[in-house]
Amino acid sequence: MSAKKKSTKNPLNLTLPAQPVEPTVEIQPDAEKPSTNAEDTCFDELLRKLEELEMDDAQRKRMEVFLVQKRKVGDLCAEDFEKLGELGAGNGGVVLKVRHKPSNFIMARKLIHLEVKPAIRNQIIRELKVLHECNSPHIVGFYGAFYSDGEISICMEYMDGGSLDLILRRAGRIPEDILGKITASVLKGLRYLREKHQIIHRDVKPSNILVNSRGEIKICDFGVSGQLIDSMANSFVGTRSYMSPERLQGTNYSVQSDIWSLGLSLVEMALGMYPIPPPDPSSLKAIFGSRYTESVEPQNSSGPTRSPHATTTSTVPGAEPRPMAIFELLDYIVNEPPPRLPSGVFSADFKEVVDICLKKNPAERPDLKSLMNHAWIRKWDAANVDIAGWVCKTMDLQPSTPTRIGADL
Repeated sequence: MSAKKKSTKNPLNLTLPAQPVEPTVEIQPDAEKPSTNAEDTCFDELLRKLEELEMDDAQRKRMEVFLVQKRKVGDLCAEDFEKLGELGAGNGGVVLKVRHKPSNFIMARKLIHLEVKPAIRNQIIRELKVLHECNSPHIVGFYGAFYSDGEISICMEYMDGGSLDLILRRAGRIPEDILGKITASVLKGLRYLREKHQIIHRDVKPSNILVNSRGEIKICDFGVSGQLIDSMANSFVGTRSYMSPERLQGTNYSVQSDIWSLGLSLVEMALGMYPIPPPDPSSLKAIFGSRYTESVEPQNSSGPTRSPHATTTSTVPGAEPRPMAIFELLDYIVNEPPPRLPSGVFSADFKEVVDICLKKNPAERPDLKSLMNHAWIRKWDAANVDIAGWVCKTMDLQPSTPTRIGADL
């Protein structure tokens, strides 16, 4: 009794780090706006930087179209938007589907309510402007940010397929070939942020990976504004965590922490349920049927042994493990063995990718470059997988049919 009580009252003095911003567009043509020579120079520089990126012709064309259309939008203000619906809400704020009336473009607008001093607010807006420089086919496009009526608005590309957590609810589970494509795209996005902008994402999870009816997969909500992260720290409340053990213990954060979060997200999307605590064999049998083969796998010698007060999963066959209190969950992540994919269901290479991503010691996890070179990721990166068809079928969307430049590219 006393041991259990101790485990749920945060014996390790774990903290809840803040989560960044969750911006989530679709575009339509409009008349050209006059521009200054400085704007022309900046625009030409952005186009030049696109030439340095690894993209196919279709990706390059779509990026160029987005930048042209973004140029037409200009400065943003609250009066220019018409609300079309709500896309989601989280700890950071609410995300709306909106129409930018002057341009007639459809965007996603995230509203973040912050009670901060004007100097802090202005600093956040300045820091968010770094997003103007983040142009990649694997990063959600950014239109701009502004402050109005006590809220910071972040206006981003509208991804009509939504986030992977919403898709997971519809699909039940995400197939391995789709996960392969997702992993390759996410890693390319993380590598772009790291190599081109020295940015670490800090909040990789299914709700921050977005898809659309064209089959594009893009990441959002990366921590470019330290001041915004700090300002939101006190408002963070979560029932699940994708944070790495070292981050929960307050040690230095690195790109290896994003690798852990990606690995945990892959297990969740493959199983169709958050994997901590892990489902028991009867639950896995109910999920995967005859494909699942129960096996007792040896504990990694570098990992921790199971603590005597570790929480057990549900004993009801086919049921999800009982939800944990937040500090109980964080204690489990730090002290218990990491999740693993079940035997007999997934390829050996996929299981290996998950295992190396979820090493408890961050020094044992691969960096972005070496992970990109793993056979499983190279295989699916090169494969022709119909992401667009799968997304449209899952989310009941009409397939995107590109026409002329500026209309639906």
